[in-house]
Amino acid sequence: MAMTVHLDVVSAEKRLFSGLVETLQVTGTEGELGILPGHVPLLTAIKPGMVRIVKQHGEVEVIYLSGGILEVQPDCVTVLADVAVRAEDIDVEAAREAKRNAEERIANAGVDFDYDTAQIELAKALAQLRVVETIRKSLGK
Repeated sequence: MAMTVHLDVVSAEKRLFSGLVETLQVTGTEGELGILPGHVPLLTAIKPGMVRIVKQHGEVEVIYLSGGILEVQPDCVTVLADVAVRAEDIDVEAAREAKRNAEERIANAGVDFDYDTAQIELAKALAQLRVVETIRKSLGK
């Protein structure tokens, strides 16, 4: 039997996942992180993207995260995100529209343009689209 650790994925609105996992992958501010049972304690910011969860018994779940915090303790792992959405619940058309809008705002930037905000919006839209693409590839769609 594979070793497991307890994981909670929580957004500002609700708890999306709570259970035993064999591993999880998430993008931290310093790069990709793979968390296995027995990982050293860690506290880090995470970038917009996905958390790929391998549950107990090998089932995989993917959740989009708008960014947030990852905390690893000896007996549990917690992902706190402002926004977290299961991959199958992502509105693909809304993500495409957000991407188009952010790209258009960047291309037509004026004097008072907030480049950082537009870049963050673009990164979030691209991350949602990558999550959907990843799920479709894994399902062969």
